[in-house]
Amino acid sequence: MNYEVTKRLIDLVGSFFLLGLFSPILIITAIVIKFTSKGPVFADIPKRVGKDGQLFYPFKFRSMIVNAYELLRSDPKFKKAYEEQQKSGFYKIKNDPRITPIGKFIRKYSIDEMPQLFNVIKGEMSIVGPRPYYTEELDVQQKNYPETKKLVSEVLTAKPGITGFWQVSGRSEVTFDKRIQMDAYYARKKSILLDILILLKTPWVMISGKGAV
Repeated sequence: MNYEVTKRLIDLVGSFFLLGLFSPILIITAIVIKFTSKGPVFADIPKRVGKDGQLFYPFKFRSMIVNAYELLRSDPKFKKAYEEQQKSGFYKIKNDPRITPIGKFIRKYSIDEMPQLFNVIKGEMSIVGPRPYYTEELDVQQKNYPETKKLVSEVLTAKPGITGFWQVSGRSEVTFDKRIQMDAYYARKKSILLDILILLKTPWVMISGKGAV
């Protein structure tokens, strides 16, 4: 059995198992989001770039105010945060003013990412792989780091993942140029053994909340 077939089998079995295991957390999180802030349970975010440049919508619990992505660019009160995002090598914003109180908690422990198990079942993502990027993020960061263009092409040969080499190596503490190097390394060296090693490190990262923004 080759790598792709084995990985897909692991993704399907693992996703159904994890959805069953974490179903109480998923249900409670959805209820809390609905009753603590206005808006839908799932985030209203743009599509991400998947394998071979295909765009897809990643399911995520909403951790921000409604229409957060567009408001960052259009609302004057978020001007400072937007400028920080564009200048930062992290692309994420520390102390992001758009994050809801419950959003801070679910982001810290990666609970907001759990619905992406449905993306894995659909075949758009894998449990382990590079994190999916926004198209705008790739455009902006490749201008900031021109030397990363070849690495981006390598990353897009792999299916994006819920967890991965970057996620267990610092998450938002790692700048784009370092992150893309990690993702390209994974895409180049991907194997079932590497996936297992990443999975073994993932629970501690989730529990500790290290590198979360």
